[in-house]
This record gives sequence, C-alpha cells and structure tokens, in this order.
Amino acid sequence: MSRKYVITLLSVGHACVDVYQGAVASLVPFFVSERSYTYAAASGIVLAASLLSSVAQPLFGALTDRHAMPWLLPSSTVVGGLGIALSGLSGSYALTLVFVAISGVGVAAYHPESARVARLASEGSHAAMGWFSLGGNIGFALAPVLVAVVVGTGGLHLSPLLVVPALAGSVLCLPVLRGLERTRAAGGASGAGQRGGVEDRSSFVRLALAVVCRSIVFIGLSTFVSFHVKERMGGSTAAGTAALFVLYLGGAVGTVVGGRLAERWNRVTVVRWSYLCTVGAVAGVVFVPGPAVYLFVALASAGLYVPFSLQVTLAQDYLPTRVGTASGITLGLTVSIGGLASPVIGRLADVTSLQTALTPLIVLPALAWLLFRDLPEPVAPERPAPEPARAPEKVET
Repeated sequence: MSRKYVITLLSVGHACVDVYQGAVASLVPFFVSERSYTYAAASGIVLAASLLSSVAQPLFGALTDRHAMPWLLPSSTVVGGLGIALSGLSGSYALTLVFVAISGVGVAAYHPESARVARLASEGSHAAMGWFSLGGNIGFALAPVLVAVVVGTGGLHLSPLLVVPALAGSVLCLPVLRGLERTRAAGGASGAGQRGGVEDRSSFVRLALAVVCRSIVFIGLSTFVSFHVKERMGGSTAAGTAALFVLYLGGAVGTVVGGRLAERWNRVTVVRWSYLCTVGAVAGVVFVPGPAVYLFVALASAGLYVPFSLQVTLAQDYLPTRVGTASGITLGLTVSIGGLASPVIGRLADVTSLQTALTPLIVLPALAWLLFRDLPEPVAPERPAPEPARAPEKVET
C-alpha cells in the first residue's frame, strides 16, 4: 500500500472524527435557543467534551507507546459519533454533558494512535503530516454545515443522523488496518513507533505551554465567535454560523501552508512567525466591525493552524522514545485546556459583554511567540546509508 494512499485514507478518517470536535461548538447555539442555556451553561458543554479528553488522550498515548493498537481507529471513531448523536435526544442537561463527554473520550482515543500510524506512513515528511492534519481541519470546517443541515432544519431530535460520518470513517480505517497487518506479516515496522534519540524535556514543556495558549484562543473563538459575529452583524444567526465555518475552513488552509513552509524553513521559525501574526488577527476579530470581521476570523484561524501539525512532529522529536505520549499530550492540550477555559470566558461574558470576555485572547498568541523564541529545531536522526552493491566474485575454472 503506497504512502500517499495510506495518508489519504487517514486524512479522510481524521475528518470523520474531528467533525465531532467541531460539532460540539456548532451545537451550542441550538442548545441555547431550544433549551435557553446561559453562556456559562453552554460553555459547560464544551468543557464536558474536553475534560475527560484532557486526561484520556495522554493515557492512550502512553498505551500506544507500549503496544500498537490500530484497532482504536475504527472503534474510537464510532464512539465519538455516538456521543454527539445522542446528545440532542434528552432535555436533561446532565445527560447532555454525559453524552458529549463520551464523544470526547472517543476522540481522545483516536488521536494518539492515528498520529503514530500517520508518522510511520509519512516517513518523517512534514508535508504528509500536514495533509493528515488537514483532514481534521476539514472535519472541523464541515461540522457547522452538517449541524446546520441536520439540526438547523429539524431540531435537536434529529441529532442521531450525525452518526453517519462516524460509520463512514470507521469503514475507511479498515484498509489501513489490513495494510498494517500485511506489513507486520512481512516483517516491517509494526511496533508502537518508538525511535532512538535523546529526550529534550525542557523544550517539550515550553512547546506544551505554547499549545496551551493556542488551545485557549482557538476553543474560545470556536465557542463564542458565532455569538460575537451575530451581535456585530445585527443579530443574524446565519452570519454567526458563517463565521464558525470560516474559522474552521481557515484552519484547513493554515495546516497545508504550515507543512509546505516547514519544508522550506525550519518548523520553529514558521511557528514563531505564525503566532506573532496571529496577535493582530485576533485583535481584528474582537474589535473590527462589519463584514471585515470575516477576514480577521480567517487570518486568525490560519495563524493558529499553521503550527498545528508542526507542533505535533516537534513534540515527537523532542520525546523520540515516547512518540505516542508526545502526540497524546500535544493533541490533548489542543482541545482540553481551551475547554477548561471556556466556562471562565462564558461567565465573564454573562457579567460584562462578549467583546470584553474575548479581549484577553489577544495576549495569548504573544505568549506562545515568546515561548518559541529560543526553542531549538530538533535534528532528525540520519538514516543509515544503504550498503553499496558488491560486484560478483569471479570464479576461477
């Protein structure tokens, strides 16, 4: 099975999983309108989706360092979809939290193992890992469209239809699993993906702190940008949904651009400049009135997603003997810390205004830039050169 084919399948499967991360924020306006939730209560749903994920994702990463578990790809995809599908059926706030939490666990189980498999399939290519991450960004981008079509037209009681992408994604994982099995049978790489090398824990911690800053900004925007743009565009629900779509679509563009730029310059430089540019973009989202806000939403999204796949591979290179753990922590922090901060933003919005609550997000990309200023670019281990072909010995007769 070719590398390009495997990465394509993994990318599409990634989209089918991450549609459920995007669906949580996309469902929030419908929970507010149909169930009269406050901003704080609505952001609690985002918290529930990310709280268990923040603990589970590093644990699954540690497990994949010890044992390869490719079967997690289809099973976790289904779990992620079922949680979101059931979240709209009960009017109980507690049950809604339980269902979105179950979805969060499914998403958490998927990412470390899929990142490990993608790393093996990409053979260290930043561009290939960018394409894998692109799938997740497309899933995020499609989430508000999918939710608007299903829930926006028929209400929350049609949420079971949202399980369809999960079923499709689980089927797409099967050829990858068969390919891995054939590789294992042929004696190829089939372990948990560990590599040799020296760990740089200090750099990993600084990278993780930068990911925390990014997480709070992105999850904060994805939770509240639809409400914010709706207020600034005269109360149009469609305007708010469009802003969320632009936020996720800009991330898809940023991921591909990030992989390409890293092939030309080093990853640390690309991430550093991306965060610096994001400071102005987030300020534009918060303060610029009128339709121009969509431009700044797109720029902020691209700026936050250029570092996405690059931070994952950097984490793997800083902890080369624990690739699964590095992936689990990095990907887990991407959503979990932002989910923990969302209720704080929501509470501040309830007592002041949404614009005031979003203003502190401008500072966080600057902190991420500071954390990246002196980070070293890891040197990839050199592959052993192939032995030259030996000339056949002459046989004397």
